[in-house]
Amino acid sequence: MLTKKEEKSENRLSPSEIVQLIRLPNLIIIFVTQYFTAIFLVGMDDPFRLYLFDPNLFLLSASTVLIAAGGYIINDYYDIKIDYINRPDKVVVGKLIKRRIALTTHIVFSFFGVLIGLFVSLIIGGINLIAAFLLWFYSNQLKRLPFVGNVTIAFLTALGLLVVIILYPKNHLIVIIYALFAFFINLIREIIKDIEDWKGDQAFGCKTLPVVLGIRKTKRIVLFILLIFIGSVVWLTLKQDNYFLKIYFVFLAIPAVIFIQRLMRADSKRDFYLLSGFCKLIMLSGIISMIFFKLVK
Repeated sequence: MLTKKEEKSENRLSPSEIVQLIRLPNLIIIFVTQYFTAIFLVGMDDPFRLYLFDPNLFLLSASTVLIAAGGYIINDYYDIKIDYINRPDKVVVGKLIKRRIALTTHIVFSFFGVLIGLFVSLIIGGINLIAAFLLWFYSNQLKRLPFVGNVTIAFLTALGLLVVIILYPKNHLIVIIYALFAFFINLIREIIKDIEDWKGDQAFGCKTLPVVLGIRKTKRIVLFILLIFIGSVVWLTLKQDNYFLKIYFVFLAIPAVIFIQRLMRADSKRDFYLLSGFCKLIMLSGIISMIFFKLVK
């Protein structure tokens, strides 16, 4: 039987476990993306200090990060059994931290995320409230449905960019193009992750696309979405008189072709894991490309 001191030690997470629980690298990417959107897209013609030292932008990004962290925690809370099959080495909730502590942490993060958003503006506070609810509803129900959960996460990712133009209503079309980029890449990645995790999802009754339709048909859906993504981005880019934006999306065709080739050949969990990572690299390239809007006009 554990003593009180031993129980406290058991519930105390190490820094690496905390990083794993809240997905710190992902939170940093969210924070940086919103700053890059404001500085390099919205403020491409303005001094970067105008946005870098704006307390409202910091509060917006902080609130978004808190909502996202709460979302990661509640997702792990509901997915304990599935994760023991799909990724047993990465289980934190229920293994390293009690479920009630995880649930409380989720509530606290989400509450302060909404509260800080309200401090910036009523609209942003309302958006944060909707985002927090959708993340909970996704973890509780939507992720177990075909396609709906994938679209929800992709929408929330795009919303992370779109909310910046609520704070700074300027250069909105370029931000929308990047939000569309984020939406489609994340939608593709979420479906790829479902293919990677189909065994655990099937074992616990989740009706994801690969479980319902099979892996081969799901791969075709991913290919179809990729073609819609390319067509939509090209169409919107042609409406912009920005040389760099056109060059970037032309060169994006190279990784798109590589992705299609690897997708067609993929048939193992490792193959789909690598494809998911490939999508993440494309997302990172998109974030980095924002920098050039201040250099190339």
